[in-house]
Amino acid sequence: MIPKRHIRPKKTSSEKSQLSSNEERLLIERVKAGDQKAFEAIFSLYVSRVYRQALKLVGNEADANDVVQEVFLLVYRKANSFLGKSEFSTWLYRLTANAALTKLRQIKREKVVSLDEYMPKFRKDGHHLVRPVADWTQDIENLVSIMESRQIIQQAIDQLSPIDKAVVVMSDLEELSNPEISKTLGISVQAVKARLHRARLFLRGRLTSHFGYSPT
Repeated sequence: MIPKRHIRPKKTSSEKSQLSSNEERLLIERVKAGDQKAFEAIFSLYVSRVYRQALKLVGNEADANDVVQEVFLLVYRKANSFLGKSEFSTWLYRLTANAALTKLRQIKREKVVSLDEYMPKFRKDGHHLVRPVADWTQDIENLVSIMESRQIIQQAIDQLSPIDKAVVVMSDLEELSNPEISKTLGISVQAVKARLHRARLFLRGRLTSHFGYSPT
């Protein structure tokens, strides 16, 4: 049913030649009707995109491939649940995010580090107990372009809880809006904002502890 192959994060020729919205709609209707060739066409069209999204969320190729297989199994089984109220790609991303979260919860990870250990600490006069790293002006996507920072950031992200990791990846790497993240993960916008704020402070604290503190 689902093509068995090792997925690589590169665009396929079918992904480059995008279908029109009407062509995609007709293809999805054929999938709903149980058309195997239509399903294979959808798989070929979206598999690289789903793989790249899964890889960002789970962090390694083996688990990303497992997520891809799970996502397209769900597409095959639950195509009729797609009602066309949103873009098919949006629905597919939600399936990917939820499959990745399930995978993350199954993985035996290192002990999750308490975010409180890396939160800013203040003196009674309101000043920082320890001043954070001097220039924190780069966002996460810029930081990960630096090899050393990439490793530190990835290690820190992997120590977040699955839901916090998903929020950070969707916001800072996928550039989804808070309402989009809220809808995808099934949590409130306020919860997204709170989790994102604390996770970013945690990541900043990890970098601070690694690179040292700015002079007082």
